[in-house]
Amino acid sequence: MHRVKLYTAQGCSLCGPVRRRLENVRAELPFELEEVDITLDPGLYRQYGERIPVVAVDGVERFEFFVDPTELVRSLDRVGT
Repeated sequence: MHRVKLYTAQGCSLCGPVRRRLENVRAELPFELEEVDITLDPGLYRQYGERIPVVAVDGVERFEFFVDPTELVRSLDRVGT
């Protein structure tokens, strides 16, 4: 099963819409979704800082700030082949 990781932080105004898009795609194409709060890890905070939300598919960063559902499906298909 694919693993999708959403890097987020409390108070992130873009993170809610990205999470909803991920959940919408997930309803049609199952994958594991892990949400990671970067403020709990100084290393992640240095790495992502103001770039959130960031979405990684099976360990590869695919999206920053927004998610295009069509591109997410394509990314899941590409990673799976």
